[in-house]
Amino acid sequence: MDITSLLNVGSKAISEAASKAPTNANLRTDESFSGMFQSALDNLNETNSLINQREEEEIKFALGYTDNTHALSIATAKASAALSYTVALRDKFIEAYNHIMQMQV
Repeated sequence: MDITSLLNVGSKAISEAASKAPTNANLRTDESFSGMFQSALDNLNETNSLINQREEEEIKFALGYTDNTHALSIATAKASAALSYTVALRDKFIEAYNHIMQMQV
Protein backbone atom coordinates (compact mmCIF):
# COMPACT_ATOMS: atom_id res chain seq x y z
CA MET A 1 0.00 0.00 0.00
CA ASP A 2 1.33 3.42 -0.93
CA ILE A 3 0.96 5.63 2.15
CA THR A 4 1.84 8.82 0.27
CA SER A 5 -1.61 8.90 -1.32
CA LEU A 6 -3.42 9.09 2.03
CA LEU A 7 -5.30 12.37 2.32
CA ASN A 8 -2.79 14.15 0.07
CA VAL A 9 -0.09 13.97 2.71
CA GLY A 10 3.18 14.90 1.08
CA SER A 11 5.69 15.30 3.88
CA LYS A 12 9.30 14.38 3.36
CA ALA A 13 9.25 11.85 6.22
CA ILE A 14 6.31 9.95 4.72
CA SER A 15 7.91 9.92 1.28
CA GLU A 16 11.14 8.54 2.71
CA ALA A 17 9.28 5.90 4.75
CA ALA A 18 7.30 4.83 1.70
CA SER A 19 10.45 4.50 -0.41
CA LYS A 20 12.19 2.39 2.27
CA ALA A 21 9.19 0.18 3.04
CA PRO A 22 9.51 -3.37 1.72
CA THR A 23 7.24 -4.35 -1.11
CA ASN A 24 6.54 -7.73 -2.60
CA ALA A 25 9.01 -6.96 -5.38
CA ASN A 26 12.01 -6.30 -3.13
CA LEU A 27 11.47 -8.82 -0.34
CA ARG A 28 14.31 -11.29 -0.05
CA THR A 29 13.11 -14.68 -1.28
CA ASP A 30 16.49 -16.39 -1.31
CA GLU A 31 16.17 -19.20 1.24
CA SER A 32 19.67 -20.58 0.72
CA PHE A 33 22.36 -20.35 3.35
CA SER A 34 24.10 -17.53 1.49
CA GLY A 35 20.85 -15.56 1.40
CA MET A 36 20.29 -16.02 5.11
CA PHE A 37 23.92 -15.16 5.82
CA GLN A 38 23.71 -11.99 3.72
CA SER A 39 20.52 -11.02 5.53
CA ALA A 40 22.27 -11.49 8.88
CA LEU A 41 25.19 -9.34 7.70
CA ASP A 42 22.77 -6.63 6.57
CA ASN A 43 21.16 -6.77 10.01
CA LEU A 44 24.55 -6.37 11.69
CA ASN A 45 25.43 -3.39 9.50
CA GLU A 46 22.10 -1.73 10.31
CA THR A 47 22.59 -2.35 14.03
CA ASN A 48 26.10 -0.88 13.92
CA SER A 49 24.76 2.17 12.08
CA LEU A 50 22.04 2.74 14.69
CA ILE A 51 24.52 2.33 17.55
CA ASN A 52 26.85 4.85 15.90
CA GLN A 53 23.97 7.32 15.50
CA ARG A 54 23.13 6.89 19.19
CA GLU A 55 26.73 7.54 20.18
CA GLU A 56 26.84 10.67 18.01
CA GLU A 57 23.68 11.99 19.67
CA GLU A 58 25.12 11.23 23.12
CA ILE A 59 28.34 13.07 22.30
CA LYS A 60 26.47 16.08 20.89
CA PHE A 61 24.30 16.23 24.00
CA ALA A 62 27.24 15.78 26.40
CA LEU A 63 29.26 18.52 24.70
CA GLY A 64 26.31 20.89 24.68
CA TYR A 65 25.99 21.10 20.91
CA THR A 66 22.32 20.18 21.24
CA ASP A 67 19.73 20.17 23.97
CA ASN A 68 17.30 17.96 22.05
CA THR A 69 16.65 15.10 24.44
CA HIS A 70 13.94 13.80 22.11
CA ALA A 71 16.45 12.94 19.35
CA LEU A 72 18.72 11.35 21.93
CA SER A 73 15.96 9.15 23.36
CA ILE A 74 14.80 8.10 19.88
CA ALA A 75 18.34 7.17 18.83
CA THR A 76 18.78 5.24 22.07
CA ALA A 77 15.50 3.35 21.63
CA LYS A 78 16.28 2.46 18.01
CA ALA A 79 19.75 1.20 18.92
CA SER A 80 18.40 -0.79 21.85
CA ALA A 81 15.69 -2.45 19.75
CA ALA A 82 18.15 -3.26 16.95
CA LEU A 83 20.65 -4.71 19.41
CA SER A 84 17.96 -6.83 21.07
CA TYR A 85 16.89 -8.16 17.68
CA THR A 86 20.49 -8.89 16.70
CA VAL A 87 21.14 -10.76 19.96
CA ALA A 88 17.95 -12.81 19.46
CA LEU A 89 19.03 -13.61 15.91
CA ARG A 90 22.48 -14.65 17.12
CA ASP A 91 20.93 -16.91 19.75
CA LYS A 92 18.77 -18.60 17.09
CA PHE A 93 21.81 -19.15 14.86
CA ILE A 94 23.74 -20.70 17.75
CA GLU A 95 20.75 -22.87 18.63
CA ALA A 96 20.48 -24.07 15.02
CA TYR A 97 24.23 -24.73 14.87
CA ASN A 98 24.10 -26.77 18.08
CA HIS A 99 21.12 -28.72 16.76
CA ILE A 100 23.00 -29.52 13.54
CA MET A 101 26.10 -30.56 15.47
CA GLN A 102 24.03 -33.01 17.58
CA MET A 103 22.57 -34.75 14.55
CA GLN A 104 23.81 -38.24 13.98
CA VAL A 105 24.80 -39.10 10.46
